[in-house]
This record gives sequence, structure tokens and C-alpha cells, in this order.
Amino acid sequence: MKNIPLYEVDQISTLKDMIINSEKKFGDKPAFLKKVPGIDNYVPVTYKQYKKDVDALGTKLIDLGYKDEKIVIIGENRYEWSCSYLAVVNGVGVVVPLDKELPENEIELSVNRAEASLVIFSPKLIDKIDNLYSKLPTVKEYIVMDDESSDDRFVAFGKLLKDGHELLDKGDDRFTSSEIDPEEMKILLFTSGTTDVAKAVMLSHRNICENLMAMCSMTYIDENDVFLSILPIHHTYECTCGFLCPLYRGSTVAYCEGLRHIAKNMAEAKVTIVLGVPLVFESMYKKIWDGIRKAKQEKKVRFAIRLNNFLKILGMDKSKNMFEKIHASFGGHLRLLISGAAAIDPEVAKGFRDLGILFIQGYGLTECAPIVALNRNVDFKDAAAGLPMPGVDIVIDNPDENGIGEIIVKGPNVMLGYYKDEAATKQVIDSKGYFHTGDLGYMDKEKFVYITGRKKNVIVTKNGKNIFPEEIEYLLLKSPYIQEVLVYASDEAGDTIVKANIFPNFEKIEEDFKNGVISSDNVEAIIQSEIKNVNKQLVNYKSIRGFNIRETEFSKTTTRKIKRYVEENKAEND
Repeated sequence: MKNIPLYEVDQISTLKDMIINSEKKFGDKPAFLKKVPGIDNYVPVTYKQYKKDVDALGTKLIDLGYKDEKIVIIGENRYEWSCSYLAVVNGVGVVVPLDKELPENEIELSVNRAEASLVIFSPKLIDKIDNLYSKLPTVKEYIVMDDESSDDRFVAFGKLLKDGHELLDKGDDRFTSSEIDPEEMKILLFTSGTTDVAKAVMLSHRNICENLMAMCSMTYIDENDVFLSILPIHHTYECTCGFLCPLYRGSTVAYCEGLRHIAKNMAEAKVTIVLGVPLVFESMYKKIWDGIRKAKQEKKVRFAIRLNNFLKILGMDKSKNMFEKIHASFGGHLRLLISGAAAIDPEVAKGFRDLGILFIQGYGLTECAPIVALNRNVDFKDAAAGLPMPGVDIVIDNPDENGIGEIIVKGPNVMLGYYKDEAATKQVIDSKGYFHTGDLGYMDKEKFVYITGRKKNVIVTKNGKNIFPEEIEYLLLKSPYIQEVLVYASDEAGDTIVKANIFPNFEKIEEDFKNGVISSDNVEAIIQSEIKNVNKQLVNYKSIRGFNIRETEFSKTTTRKIKRYVEENKAEND
């Protein structure tokens, strides 16, 4: 680990402190850039206006009787969502962000488990809410994120905001004067569902604030940065790092209009930072090189990369000039990509940096608010999840002969526990306060953390050998002909063997083999050849002994993780 000082950050103990400080320091600067119907360009909302709107909404919610109640927010990334979140946690009650992609039965289950009194929802979800209206007995009222409501059952967000501003003008300070206990549960998050039953994670202001301070002390972010918000905001990764972090540092958040509009929105908002998942960045990187090859510029660009990397050694970075067209395709201001939720291919991270765009990744879990380890912009390793966050103690529990063990974590970012589930809490937080992540990994001499897989996913052979499915999946996904894969164990003839469930990249196969007829036998032969190449890189007991080809993508969470428990059960029953 390089001895590089941490960046200075403001000390905060609550999110109320955060927004008060930011409004004082950055009042007239845009906190958000939002799209308004009928207007092509982004419309800015200043820190001053945002704080006023948060105060107004919070005041009106208290006026309506929702003090200390649980309040669900469900919808796409938008200004009203961000107002609602801070209004609830900064003096009203407990916020319960839900995934807008959840099916109706899971929304019903989550709202009822949380015993929520109020639901604030996007008009895009009106059909789901309509169907659930009579199935949520604890809910007293519904607020639709719109200026007006044509349905008497739903209160318009715009009306509440107007009423709240009037109350503030009359001197109502029930919200603005309310005190926040930093240790109290104010955020209730349902995990994304890669296991069969979603758990409800209880977080406090302290959990989030400690994470914000630690993150920003490791990676340089300031008031000149513009974040593009593309990941689902209910997820703690986007919520903490892509919404609250910019507000803490005086940056601006621009709401993306959708994955198809990323490049356009980056140019319009002059975006400098994008938070994403590997799938997003790998797709961006592929498009860059597809464009380079289409223009027959591959040799020229690769030479320019080698030349610029040599110049960097001499202290001269000419990437912005050498790769001007590539930078222009992302708006010309992009400086930093931050990846989370899953491991990125190190070649992609290095590839972006070769083109003059800094790339780092981190590691976290909802239960840790979420960041546990993070690569720094000035100290990173592409294969590593990152360095432990300041104040976070990471231990490799019960390591094997290779130094691999379960990653356990202790620090102020660790959750209060699982909601109304003391037994589940005791299973993951030990008597010394360490949270057992369920992830396996190791630390190198410089304290970088590496993830090797999930503890529950490990395949154990009959002679006691451990196999990490993620390691084999990583190798298979290097093939251009394999789009998605899930590696699993199968007990056959008294032994445990490795099998792979594969969704091929049919488009790439057709493109490369367009002169021939692409039959199922052809596809199988191509995949068999790719597996043979991977097996050459594996020790014998890890070799893939069987595979099946699927015609459709795997079911996934909203952070694009395969729902392993669902797909493994299907594979075992096939």
C-alpha cells in the first residue's frame, strides 16, 4: 500500500448535517439536472432549492401525521425520489426504498413486512399500485410523483410540496428543528434477492455518513464533478455513492433518460463521473473498439496507446489529444468510472485508462452501507476489489493453505441488524461485532482485498478439493461466443463434477459464421471448443465435464446479477 495521504473531508454525523452544510457552501450551484416534459435540455435545481423542497415535503408529511412512520418510496431515478428520501430520513420517519422492477406480489410482501403507512410512487407504476390498492392494510395514503393527480385515491407530490412551502412560510419548524439520532434505524433496505428470501437491512445515519466520509477521503470528488445517475436508485450502491455522495461533495447529479441515452445525456450534462456495473462498462468498452475497428483504425489506436503509456512514464499524458474522438463520444468531460456490484474484467479497467479515462472498482454489501473496500484513484490494482475503507477492519477468517477464507468486516458502516430477525442477525454478526459477508477472498501484502467467490457457491469434490464457480465463469466469459454462464456442481457416478449452463452470444456466432448454416449442432460444437480451451487453463479436478445450452438469458436482479439459486434449481431439475 502506497503511503498516500487521504483527502480532507467534512465531518458529518447525520444526513441532515450533510445537506445543511452543502446548502451553505454550494447554495446557488446545481445539485440536480433533471429532464422536464417539453424541454430538450436539462433543467438545473440548485442546492438552495433542493433543501427548500426537502424541508417543505418533510414539514407537510409531519403535518399529515407521518412522524416516526415507515414510508415506502418506489420509482425510477428522478428528482421527486431524491426529495422524498431526504425528507423522510431527516426528520419524518423510516425510509423504505423498493425496487420498481419487483412483481406485484413482492411489492405487497415488502410493504406489509415493513408495515409502511405511506407509499410514494412514480406515475409509471400506477397500474401496479392500482392492483395492490386493497392489499396493503397498513398503508393510509398514496402519493404519486406528479404535479397533479386525476385519481382521488392518490395525492399529487406537487400539491404536498406547495402545501409544505406554505407551512414553512408560516413558521412551521416541526421538521427543520427535529433532532436526529445518528444511531437509530432510519433506512430499511430489502436485499436484492440473489438468495431465496430477501432480508430487510436496518441502517442508520451513522452507517451512511461514515461510508460517505470514508469513500470521499479515498477518491477525489469535488464540486466540479457531474455524476450521471443510471443504476437503480433504491439500491444502496447507487443511493449512497451516486446520490448522497455527490450531494456531500457539492457535485451535480444528472438523471439518465435510459441506457440508450447514456452518450447523449453525458454530452448534454457534461458528465465527469459514472457509477456502473461491469455489464454497463463492458458494453461501453466493446462499443468503443467496435467503432475503432469499423473505421479501420485499430493499428493506429493501439500504437497511440503504447506511445502515450511511454509518455506517461516521462510525466506527459497526451490521451485527451490522442483519443479526442473517443472522449468526445462521451461528452468530452468524462474523467472517472467507478464499478461495483460484481468484479470487472481487469483488461477493461486497464483499457479505459489506456484511453485516458480513470477506472476504479470497489466492493460492498447492503449490510455495510455499502462500501467495504475501494481502489483509490491514486492507488489501485485492477484485479483487486480495493483497499479497506478508513475505519473498517477486514479480516480473512479461517484461511486455507492459499490464504483464502471468509471476508469478515467490522466498522461503523456495519448494519444495525436484520429487521425483526434476531436469529438471522446473530448468524452474520458475531460476538466481536464482525459481519460475516459470505464472500471468500484473500488480502495481499499491501492490504488489497481480492474476492474469489461466494462461500455458499463453493463446490466441494469428494476428495475435499474446493472449486470456485466464479473463477471458471470468468474464464468462460472471455469467449466472444458466450454471453452468460452459470457453473454448478452435479453428483454423478459417486463423484462431484463441474457443469456449465451457457447462454451463447448467438449474434456473434451468426456474424462470424455467416457463410454456414447455424444449427443447434453448430452452436454446440462452437461452445464445446470454447470449453476445451478453458479446460486447458484449469487443473484436472476443476475441468468442465458437461454443459447445456439455453435459448434465453438468465433471470437477474436489477443490478444484473444472475439469480443463482433460481437457475441452479432449474439446472438440477433439467
